Amino acid sequence: METEPCCEEHKDPVVEPTEPEAISESADRDSHTKLPCGSAEESEDLCGKELAETERCAEESKSTEIKSPSDPEQESGGTECKEQKKLKKTNSWKMVRFQDPSQDDDVLERDSSAESLFPEYALKEWTTSTFEELFVAEDWQDITEDRLLRKKVLESSAPNALSPTWGQEVSVKMQCVLEDRTVVEKDCKLVFVIGEGDVNQALEECVIAMQQGEITLLLADSQYAYGLLGREPDIPAWAPLLYQLQLLDIREKPDLLTLPIADRIRIGNQKRERGNFHFQREEYCLAARAYCMALDMLTTRCKDGINGSVKAEEEEVQEYRVKCLNNLAAAQLKLEQYNEALHTSRDVLTLEPNNVKALYRTGKLLSDMGEYKEAMEVLKKALKLEPATKAIHVELSKLVRRQSGGNDTQEWKAKPAEMLGDNIAPFVVPSKKKPSGISWKFILGALVVALASLVTSVILTARN
Repeated sequence: METEPCCEEHKDPVVEPTEPEAISESADRDSHTKLPCGSAEESEDLCGKELAETERCAEESKSTEIKSPSDPEQESGGTECKEQKKLKKTNSWKMVRFQDPSQDDDVLERDSSAESLFPEYALKEWTTSTFEELFVAEDWQDITEDRLLRKKVLESSAPNALSPTWGQEVSVKMQCVLEDRTVVEKDCKLVFVIGEGDVNQALEECVIAMQQGEITLLLADSQYAYGLLGREPDIPAWAPLLYQLQLLDIREKPDLLTLPIADRIRIGNQKRERGNFHFQREEYCLAARAYCMALDMLTTRCKDGINGSVKAEEEEVQEYRVKCLNNLAAAQLKLEQYNEALHTSRDVLTLEPNNVKALYRTGKLLSDMGEYKEAMEVLKKALKLEPATKAIHVELSKLVRRQSGGNDTQEWKAKPAEMLGDNIAPFVVPSKKKPSGISWKFILGALVVALASLVTSVILTARN
């Protein structure tokens, strides 16, 4: 989102930039492998633990700003915004605002003070009424049939005012409180595209039911807001929310082909970070959708002149596409979309042939699909690039066992990293077999023979 000092335009809210790009699980369910250091991850415990994109330093170099409703960096007596140069990282997803590239890099801190944006509408519903009372109040309108999303119009719009539709971009003035009236969100001018998941479902559903200029109260059950997980540290689990909203402006979504590369990078990263927010919450379908929208934005289809600055921007676009594709592959693996994850990983290798994460995923998926020869070549290449990575050794060991028919007669033996050099061809060593004891079949046979001899002796003695 774009921002101007204190109350200027904010565009495209996004998430805290904690990337989930990591080598993750594939079709082989019994595999638990781990890559150490910056490119490492756990195959089965990706979400929320090792959500690690090693290029975080590059993220901090961009002029971004995160607004923290629970930890505002402001003067205690007022609402004056505080300027910063870098993205303010917290433990929870917040709406992130980005400065317009044509202006200074100074950005804002979220205004979370208790001062209301709608002082003329300090109604009982906003200040003291319980949410239980508001959910059953007769003078409220139901937005959804389940009566879990309701609104009360405070100021009607002008006659013949326009209403937004899906896919349009809107500007909204908003503030949000919990039932104890703790302010958790506040924005002078929030800009988002309806239907692209830039904000929670409650805001999208309400805005599309408003007209330009209208001011309304919105009561949202937790399932339309942040649900079971809440939003740490300020919104608890299962917490309903109360909003005050004013629909300021409606316009068409900007055409991708007319946007400068810098704007596409900015918006594309916002979409990717939104995907990271969903990935951490294990909402993998929403994460994959956000990553796909980010990839649509992170393109270089433009008519800008070919010069040094444009070339640098195109290289930056490619770098972020690699990140986004790796994140998308991780989400597809969680969704068990293995063919799609293989295709996505190969797209990464098209852009960056030596990307170890993509090589690992590709090799593992090919091995699981029975393409052992190609899998061996890919994994050997990954091992050459990172010979100390344990996960690659583990996957090569599994691959060798599969090639040998699934028997544990031979295994991959990892060489010390300093001894590998350029020669990383796998070698096998016989597995140690336990010495076999006396077979129970042999013992049973001996007992049968002895018993037969005894019976024969008894019979011959009786005849004599």
